Amino acid sequence: MSAAGRAERTAAADELCTRAYADAGAPDVGVALIAVGGYGRGELAPYSDLDVVLVHDEDAELGEWAQDLWYPLWDSGARLDHSVRTMTEMSEVARTDLKVAFGLLDIRHLAGDPNLTLRLRTVTLAAWRHRARERVPALHDLVRSRHRLIGEIAHAAVPDLKEGEGGLRDAGVLKGLGATWLVDVPVADIERCRQQLLDVRDVLHESAGRATDRVAPEHWAPVAEGLDLADDRAAQRHVRLLGRRISHLSRLVWRRADDAVTRRPAGRPRRPRLEPVARGVAVSRGEIVLDRSARPTQDPALLLRAAAAAAERDLVLAPPTAARLVREGAPLGDPWPEEARDLMVRLLAAGPGLLPVWETLEETGALAQVLPEWERIRLLPHASEIHRFTVDRHVIETCVEASALIRGVSRPDVLLVAALLHDIGKGGLTEHSVAGEPIARDVATRMGFAEEEVALIAQLVRWHLLLARTATTRDLEDPATIATLTDRVATGEALDLLTALTEADAKATAPQAWTAWRAGLVHNLAQRAQASLAHGAVPPAMLTDEVAVPDEVHGGGTSFTVEDVADGARVTVVAPDRVGLLADIAATFALQRIPVRAARVWSQGEYGVSVWDVADDQLTAGVLRGRHDAVVHRRIDPAERLSPRPDASGLAPTVVVRPEASDHATVIEVRAGDRVGVAYLVSAALAALDMTVRSAHVSTLGPQAVDVFYVQEVAAGALSDTRAADAAHAVRAALAG
Repeated sequence: MSAAGRAERTAAADELCTRAYADAGAPDVGVALIAVGGYGRGELAPYSDLDVVLVHDEDAELGEWAQDLWYPLWDSGARLDHSVRTMTEMSEVARTDLKVAFGLLDIRHLAGDPNLTLRLRTVTLAAWRHRARERVPALHDLVRSRHRLIGEIAHAAVPDLKEGEGGLRDAGVLKGLGATWLVDVPVADIERCRQQLLDVRDVLHESAGRATDRVAPEHWAPVAEGLDLADDRAAQRHVRLLGRRISHLSRLVWRRADDAVTRRPAGRPRRPRLEPVARGVAVSRGEIVLDRSARPTQDPALLLRAAAAAAERDLVLAPPTAARLVREGAPLGDPWPEEARDLMVRLLAAGPGLLPVWETLEETGALAQVLPEWERIRLLPHASEIHRFTVDRHVIETCVEASALIRGVSRPDVLLVAALLHDIGKGGLTEHSVAGEPIARDVATRMGFAEEEVALIAQLVRWHLLLARTATTRDLEDPATIATLTDRVATGEALDLLTALTEADAKATAPQAWTAWRAGLVHNLAQRAQASLAHGAVPPAMLTDEVAVPDEVHGGGTSFTVEDVADGARVTVVAPDRVGLLADIAATFALQRIPVRAARVWSQGEYGVSVWDVADDQLTAGVLRGRHDAVVHRRIDPAERLSPRPDASGLAPTVVVRPEASDHATVIEVRAGDRVGVAYLVSAALAALDMTVRSAHVSTLGPQAVDVFYVQEVAAGALSDTRAADAAHAVRAALAG
């Protein structure tokens, strides 16, 4: 089957229609028979309908011939869908019915008055362009509604070649968007994919013996044979690749179309404005691009920085930008730089914004450079019918679900990478969790995780099915059931991570995979196992180093020392200890908009010492000292400039008091979205209650700040239960915004 076959069927149908028109004695002026839809495009499949309309001027008289016209078409056995309309009726229906207006973009003259057809086409196209800004949003709503109902060709278990996302209907919509002149459409690429999908539909019709657009499992083998492909899996891959390509192009074009509709019509063309959002990365017209400072050949993390910026802001990663970085970008190396690992975690934690960016990485070849193991599961169908998606799409959906659970775990970076890799072993003969463990270990090692973190990721991949299987098949009251879990997952931290991964995996599978009943069983078993493990790990006591106190500090001053480190700087601050010292130092960094990667804070006798690892390699001690002095003397009020704001992820911060963690202080553990000012807001809230932070550990794990504060009364040691509750409430309020 090919375009030649479609042309042959169309020519035969045209001959049938023109002969019927002539034999009926229809007039040559004021009346025209036109083809619409797939017939109008000349793309008849073996069992397609003939969609035709008899159009006439208002003053044209329709005699008996108007009824006689249809009999030869019915008698031929053709599937006929026909109507009769005046020119005014056609214009009015097109004005009020978006689907009709869109369909009339494909009209083709068959018989009768060609000037009438030309006039209808001209009026229709002019109206389409004139009302484009009004109609494009409504058309997009129709498209999104159809996508929600039908699903994606690339990932649905039974893809619909016509109505599915990335199908023939979407390709036609893109053509219509191009006709508005609001947005450029990659016509050649779309047309190539569309023609190949039409070839698939032709073979599907022949093998099914009827008109159908849905490729059921039993159809893949005949489709493969009809297209000279190796087997049914090759046929699936071929169709899904086409669907994903059209879907990818469709998302890009729609983003640009929506932007064009909301922008005021431009006057004289201007150079696109660049808004810097990260080092080497900027936003231009709703897309992430490189700014003028970018140095692709010298910046290994630039691709991931651009991808994370796009996903976190739910913007388009411009495909030309990604393609350029594939060609020119510096290799990530083995292991990756720490910044690259952190950016990958931020990308995975971006929520729904991850999907289109990941798709762009795939389509431009960038993903093959970052994660070559992805090819194992790319467009791989699931063996289980319960799965809504192919394996690769399921994995990304699992990451999206996991991003909503990061507040409940101590290592969001480990959770998200385990979510990315949990099904990486699929596609072979070995149980996929067994096959995936060594692959996950290799990938995590290459990403630069520490040995114990690599072991934890590998453990989660190996046992990611254990919790759900055990909870739904074993007696939860039996101690042996608990032992089945704790013998393999032996720490509270690992069990928390496994519980979150189990939930994310199930939610990404299908609604019936995470019912209230199943969720209850899983969480019940996890709680019992946690009790068996003595409630998991306790935050460790702070490990500190003795720091020499500079002379200026003995005299009451504050010392700032800046040391260059990889991808940033390490700042050591020493000052006489006091309530509010940590808040003032944290405000110093926050007011300079300096991202803090990690910090250690402790008391050394009568002095407070803190060491800050920051993502800024242009710092000077003088600048920091001046800003700190302004904060201390309140020439700048940090509370005014660093007011809390809602977390961009939409997740609420968590604040937990750990009374068992220390005999001498009250440990408060804070998890919140990583943003400038978190450490200041927490420490300022504690200082306002006249509490002192004796030591602290501030860390950034991907998109989340995980901060542990050892808090005391100024002269009375650990907080009372009431004061601890007051502290937790104040910190929550400070972070909530």
